Amino acid sequence: MKRFMLIGIALLLMLLTACSYGAGRDSINRHTVSSLDLKSIMGKWYEIARFDHRFERGMEYVTATYTLQPDGTVEVKNQGMRGKEEHISIGHAKTTDEPGKLRVSFFWKFYSDYNILAIAPDGSWMIVGSNSPKYLWILSRTPTLPEKTLEYVTSLAAQRGYNTEKLIFVKQTND
Repeated sequence: MKRFMLIGIALLLMLLTACSYGAGRDSINRHTVSSLDLKSIMGKWYEIARFDHRFERGMEYVTATYTLQPDGTVEVKNQGMRGKEEHISIGHAKTTDEPGKLRVSFFWKFYSDYNILAIAPDGSWMIVGSNSPKYLWILSRTPTLPEKTLEYVTSLAAQRGYNTEKLIFVKQTND
């Protein structure tokens, strides 16, 4: 009898979990760029805006530098300032079968999705997200973007379903 009760409770919990998962799904468009030359994104990128998350909270002057490694992976060096203290994180990324989708790890073998959602035709900016709606970055090859370009890029993120009102604009210059 106890066994049937435990099975019943387990089934009920699974049903509740499935219902709450479906009800809480977001409407983010996570489709990545249709093609990507990995070499084109190598080098230094400035973080123009991001959603708040604990590992970058309070950071300014944030950059990401991507370096292609001989084995085809990418070294990812994120750095920025929190107050007067510099913070550096070094991870690595590997490609997937889907263009524009990388798997990035900053800790052992724990990987997260890194989705390149849009990139400027001239490679001057890109929008990056993940499989979670909690992560979004606007990156640029320069410390700032022209106002009209920033408005355009932000509108692209909004069209994909991101709440761009939650963006934190990162200080990159001493202006």
